[in-house]
Amino acid sequence: MNIFVCIKQVPDTETKIRIKGDKSGIETNDVKWIVSPYDEFAIEEALRAKAFLKTGTVTVVTVGPDRAVEALRTGLAMGADTAVHVRWETSCNVSIAKAVAEVVKKENGSVIFSGKQAIDDDQGVVFAYTAELLNWPSTSTVSKVEFGTDGKSVTVEKEVDGSARHKIAMNTPCVIAMTKGINAPRYASLPGIMAAKKKTVKVYSPSDLGLSDSPLLKDFDYELPPERKAGIKLSGEIPAQVAELVKRLREEAKVI
Repeated sequence: MNIFVCIKQVPDTETKIRIKGDKSGIETNDVKWIVSPYDEFAIEEALRAKAFLKTGTVTVVTVGPDRAVEALRTGLAMGADTAVHVRWETSCNVSIAKAVAEVVKKENGSVIFSGKQAIDDDQGVVFAYTAELLNWPSTSTVSKVEFGTDGKSVTVEKEVDGSARHKIAMNTPCVIAMTKGINAPRYASLPGIMAAKKKTVKVYSPSDLGLSDSPLLKDFDYELPPERKAGIKLSGEIPAQVAELVKRLREEAKVI
């Protein structure tokens, strides 16, 4: 079984985001980049699936600029066998899904794992677009994965509203998007990091995959959310504070 893990390189959550002067995107020069945390769950689950099935390979794939290869090196250091980089600086999720789908077809992928969403744009659609393009079944917010011993079927538990879980049975090939808590991603060991530096990363351009290098969608007019107003701290006796709070809620917030 050839398990592909679709990953994305995103800004670290502690990075202070600055908008470019022309509002075409964010300044990237001083950004610390990481693998999107949900994708780390997907990498770990792929490695566990390979160990359970005792056969196959795990390939990490990403679509992004040159720097995105570092995300692939992280996946290789964790234990992935191979990596594929589609060198394409685009934020269009439809284009990204097309690229991933073409890679999986070209490389004879059997299953695609991914995180349920990337933590930068939070759109959570690439897995679904990819599944649609491949005509494969898919599901998201998965918190448990169990393959059949022959790898031809898989049963997953999917989180739904109200802390309930649904069990879904699918045949492979399929696309599965992971949520937090499905596992504890392993740390890359020093030997793994050293070995990852020697592993070859296969590189494709959009044209190699039969795609136009002009994305279908483009982002523009970026802006930061408005700053929150400072909070108000009431003082005095409790009855006076309550009266003042009710007055402000009625006259200023207009919620009562």
